Amino acid sequence: MNLNNGRIWPYSIAASIIFIFGACVATIVVTSTLPVQNSDTYMMGYHEADAKANELLSAKIDFDKKYNIKYVTDTFTKDKSVIAYRVSDKESNPINDATIKVMLTRPSTHKNDQELNSYQVENGLYTFEAMTLPEDGRWDIMAKVSVGELSRYYNIKTDTRGMNIVEY
Repeated sequence: MNLNNGRIWPYSIAASIIFIFGACVATIVVTSTLPVQNSDTYMMGYHEADAKANELLSAKIDFDKKYNIKYVTDTFTKDKSVIAYRVSDKESNPINDATIKVMLTRPSTHKNDQELNSYQVENGLYTFEAMTLPEDGRWDIMAKVSVGELSRYYNIKTDTRGMNIVEY
């Protein structure tokens, strides 16, 4: 069979289609073995957070109209980190009757998640017990702050290797 007279293109197209189909199958096989970490940005599954998005934003706006919350932790390291928040009203009067629930999580895995519920309150400063983290690196500190009927989520991205803090 002589392929020099223009009959090679059907074979090239067929080989390309088979190669592309094989690459698609290989991609599906490889990715099906990788672990999937669901988002828990609002301390709930992403389906629930998506369904409640407007409620969560309205609750944040209502909370922020009456109260201020600030993350006041000095240093966040792997060993003996103490997490602290200051809650006050708009006139800077301390609020001592808030409820704060904190979750420490890594963005890449949930196996090291730690929930913090035990804290001390003094003049609007909520201080959680010192804890040791299992790994250095990036951590998300998610807090749900409630004062009476009002509540909001206050989420921080931080790193044990430096004090880069971002609210999200």
